[in-house]
Amino acid sequence: MTANEKKELGILACKVRMGVVTATHAAKSGHPGGSLSAADLFTYLYFKEMNIDPANPAWADRDRFVLSKGHTAPGLYAVLALRGFFPVEELTTLRHIGSRLQGHPNMNETPGVDMSTGSLGQGVSCAAGMALSARYQKKDLRVYTLLGDGEIEEGQVWEALMFAHQHKLDNLCVIVDNNGLQIDGRIEDVMSPYPIVDKLAAFGFEVTEIDGSDFEQMEAAFAKARQTKGVPSAIVMKTTKGKGVSFMEGKAGWHGKAPNDEEYAIAMNELNAALAEWEAK
Repeated sequence: MTANEKKELGILACKVRMGVVTATHAAKSGHPGGSLSAADLFTYLYFKEMNIDPANPAWADRDRFVLSKGHTAPGLYAVLALRGFFPVEELTTLRHIGSRLQGHPNMNETPGVDMSTGSLGQGVSCAAGMALSARYQKKDLRVYTLLGDGEIEEGQVWEALMFAHQHKLDNLCVIVDNNGLQIDGRIEDVMSPYPIVDKLAAFGFEVTEIDGSDFEQMEAAFAKARQTKGVPSAIVMKTTKGKGVSFMEGKAGWHGKAPNDEEYAIAMNELNAALAEWEAK
């Protein structure tokens, strides 16, 4: 990855985080914490990794993305808007009556959303089905799905992983946002899914663990996933809940709480400063 590519991704990730803060502030509700921890991943997927066309969201041969942790829709909406699927200004309509941007993704209303999600644990099953369907249709496309580390406490997740391995879905890439926190606190205190990497490997996945804020590590991990044949791939990202906003970082309380006016101003000042740093590089 060139320095300029890294700079462009860093700038875009800052703007995704701004979109998350702007949308949840306007809605006075929503889930900023996990949206912010995955902002770099959203950016990399939609601006570098995935084969998509914002001018034709229903393109049959596009790569697919399933946001299994559907409550982090503000992050997905922010990157879709920046990528050109709909106007950035629409982010302020999050969770409003009549808006296309509801609290969880709706594939029937929102351009760029490939699967309606929100019931935790179910998205990875949909992604596995998409990957198998693509094989039957002889389509050269890839399917990506993002799960929360708290979400993988759900039993259905592991059934889907067994299915993916059984059918040798090497066009499927499962990503786990390992920020260590869920709505009730630390994941190891609620229902520990650790060791995540070892468990995924035991279920037959080719697993890579990365720093979820490092674009170069993402590039290497996704390249490895594309080259892996005969088994599905998984990427476990070590991240920080609320990443980019100092008072949200590492705080379980920001799982599902919107910033008030004062908090919004502080957050946007911090993100604008981070943006200026990337632009100066």
